[in-house]
Amino acid sequence: MPIPRTEGSAKIAAAARELLRTKGPSAVTIERVAAHAGVARTTVYRRFSDRGEMLADALKELANPPGPEDHDISGEGRLRWVVEHASAMILDGIGFGGFAALLSNSDPSFSAAFRSVLQAHRQALAEELQAGIDDGSLALHGDIETLVDSIVGALLAEYGRTGEIAEDWVDRLVELHYCLVVDGR
Repeated sequence: MPIPRTEGSAKIAAAARELLRTKGPSAVTIERVAAHAGVARTTVYRRFSDRGEMLADALKELANPPGPEDHDISGEGRLRWVVEHASAMILDGIGFGGFAALLSNSDPSFSAAFRSVLQAHRQALAEELQAGIDDGSLALHGDIETLVDSIVGALLAEYGRTGEIAEDWVDRLVELHYCLVVDGR
């Protein structure tokens, strides 16, 4: 079990996420993370019994996006928040290499750790959408899971088609989904 987060633990987690995002899960080894964090391997081993535990700790920060008090809670504001945070799980979290590894299950310990974090993250997105439905700012005519899937799918399609995510991607997704979840048409 990981010890409570310290400055060293935070450096290790940040290094693990950076390697994951930029090089994929196969690059996240105790040795590489220690070198990237600028700490000794023994420092990593004092905090984590193995790579899986280190990965789980590094990924858990991705599970909880900032809450509604940090953004506009109009229908459009909630939708924008969900689009930004659904895409951030890949863009700022595991990267496209991590997502490819998840799809191919090429690293089962990473896939298991990420799926656990992903469930918590998607729950936060679903709660935000449900809060909008409950207060009348959103009028979704479909299920929340499919809406989130459509956002992530659009992100992957954009990257697959162009090799990048355009600066206006969030605006385009909000505009596309607006009539479905804000106007309720």
